[in-house]
Amino acid sequence: MKDKPRELNETKLAGLIDMDSEFKGELTFKGSFRIEGTFKGTINSDSLLVIGERGKVEADVKVGQLVINGEIRGTLQATERIEVHDKGRVFGTLLAPTLVVEEGAYLEATCQTKGEPRRGAPAASESSAL
Repeated sequence: MKDKPRELNETKLAGLIDMDSEFKGELTFKGSFRIEGTFKGTINSDSLLVIGERGKVEADVKVGQLVINGEIRGTLQATERIEVHDKGRVFGTLLAPTLVVEEGAYLEATCQTKGEPRRGAPAASESSAL
């Protein structure tokens, strides 16, 4: 039987740092990645990164999309969008064409939104006002 190469589905979870796990270093990935544990270092990807409610991240981040439900510190860059949900806590610098901050989120950051979102993300003018 011939093995077929696995197709990459960016909506599927490709990796996880689970709670009670700690990782230091450089993280690169394809597909979506979720952090529920602790991470320190750098993160680079064109895909989706999710910081879970129990996640604690201290990193320079360059990703396609970033969803924050936990705590993150550093310079955060996304080519499409950054979402900070109600339990999210952000300390640092945010750079993305689209920034969404839910009521209840904690933001101690410098934010810059400019440029057009890459791929089919909605334009900033379509997002609700903060």
